Amino acid sequence: MTHTDIISPDIAQHLPGLLTERAKRSPDALACREFNIQTQQWQDVTWQQIATIVEHRRAVLAKEQFDPGDRVAIMLRNCCEWIYFDIAALSLGLVTVPLYPNDRADNVAYILKNSGAKLLLLEDLSEQPELTQHAVLKDLDRIITLSASAADEHLPQCLSLDAWLSDIDSLTIPSPPALNPDDLASIVYTSGTTGPAKGVMLSHHNMLWNAWSGTQSIPVYPNDRFLSFLPLSHTLERSIGYYLAMMSGSTIIYARSIPLLAEDLVEQQPTVLISVPRIYERVFNKIQDQLQQKPPLAQKLFQAAVDIGWCHFEHQQKRVSWHPALLLHPILHFLVGQKIQNKLGGQLRVAICGGAPLAEHVAKTFIALGIPIFQGYGLTETSPVISVNTTAHNLPKSIGLPLQDVMVRFSAEGELQVQSPGVMLGYWQNEAATAETIDDDGWLNTGDLGYQDVSGFLYITGRLKDVLIMSNGEKVSPTDIEMAISKDPLIDSVLVIGEGRPFLSALLVLNEDAWSRLAQEANLTLSDPEQLKVHPNIVQLLLNRIQTQLHGFPSHADILQITIALESWTVENDLSTPTLKAKRPQILQRYAAEIEALYEGH
Repeated sequence: MTHTDIISPDIAQHLPGLLTERAKRSPDALACREFNIQTQQWQDVTWQQIATIVEHRRAVLAKEQFDPGDRVAIMLRNCCEWIYFDIAALSLGLVTVPLYPNDRADNVAYILKNSGAKLLLLEDLSEQPELTQHAVLKDLDRIITLSASAADEHLPQCLSLDAWLSDIDSLTIPSPPALNPDDLASIVYTSGTTGPAKGVMLSHHNMLWNAWSGTQSIPVYPNDRFLSFLPLSHTLERSIGYYLAMMSGSTIIYARSIPLLAEDLVEQQPTVLISVPRIYERVFNKIQDQLQQKPPLAQKLFQAAVDIGWCHFEHQQKRVSWHPALLLHPILHFLVGQKIQNKLGGQLRVAICGGAPLAEHVAKTFIALGIPIFQGYGLTETSPVISVNTTAHNLPKSIGLPLQDVMVRFSAEGELQVQSPGVMLGYWQNEAATAETIDDDGWLNTGDLGYQDVSGFLYITGRLKDVLIMSNGEKVSPTDIEMAISKDPLIDSVLVIGEGRPFLSALLVLNEDAWSRLAQEANLTLSDPEQLKVHPNIVQLLLNRIQTQLHGFPSHADILQITIALESWTVENDLSTPTLKAKRPQILQRYAAEIEALYEGH
């Protein structure tokens, strides 16, 4: 199937209208597929079945007698229930507040209180012991859990989903209230690498327009299959992996879990994948690590496949002329590229990457092997996509071309500023932050430094506030250096340090396989990471590996000292956001003593 069936924002009007129109156009088409834990089988749902379930959810939700504009929170893993509840709530004029299911309890409590949520839908309250300690739960009018057992003597308003739906047959399905496209639809809290999260207010039209504009850049078809694993609380997954899929009539397949993602890719054979860079980087590092264990001939074959594959891609993009070496592309792709493609299901047509910069060498390698990565850029505050590479115009080192109806400009400092139909209504109950971010003419300050080339491609060069100024006056972007260092397959995470310091140092987290590899290279019999991390031979080996990755940087960007952390940076220990971005202030505070030790005597 090569024809599109896009529902425009004008026809949908609002998000519930999008589902109504989709059920009307393709009622029996496969809408969603999820894994049923009870039956251990994949379960399919059509668009008409979703529309019917949403009507029933609306009837039960109306019984709660919330007023339009009241907030209801969703704290679920990706599943069909997310869609059912989201559209049902929106159809009553309620405002949905998405929460990360693996977020820290104190952050969840903060968002519930700040948003004034009246209802919380979550998986299992018994799995949230820290959250149950927060008084904010008692302020909720209703708590609904997907688990069969939800009784809690301290929270009488808590019901299981089955109990909540028990009298559905006796209820009358209410007519939905009139909705305006510019009505507030959702408050999405930024994952926040610094300071408390801010509530981004997005309208129905904000997200509808963003999904529609995305289809104008990259065509999406009814026979496309989206594999959804990036949390739906992430606006990229919600707008593009959910609303856009509904808008185009595609199928959404909910991955079972991140650990089972590799199996789901092979079994479900998606055509569209949406992810943050960390997932692609982990796959890339694993490939590189496995490659190092293979004989030189296999390594040369892989590199030849990448080099000629890249030449083939550049020729397709009409950036280079044909070369006789391209005659080797089919056989090299068969021997190397196809095997990598098959590990991702073999049918991948579009692999969107957003949320953070993807290192150019990672994107180029995947593209050369036939995996079509399209890097894009956006913010929660812009619903979220601002720009994306396209099939005909894909320049991996850029963040692509602005979406249709997006205007961009740059301030005197080089900050990217944006004006579009996706710009948020403002920050929830924070007029000062709103005024600081959006000017009187509707231009939004992204906080990112960048430029636009003569062909219209956008580039991000760093964060306005993330530039490190060393004590010698040199200015460096830690992001660029961190991306370069992270090319090393032994390094899982890295944070560059140097603000007000005489030289740069780095805090590293190594992957599990690194210790035995490094010990072997250093001819050490030690196996305890606690001993190895301070051994001078190990430190020097890592410094040498880092220097290899930084050979193209100026001398003032050299890393002269390192310290190694044995604790991964996760949401649970508050060192990472749910979107896998390192929380720099928290990490610097956690390892303050180790960092100070690096600069003693300097």
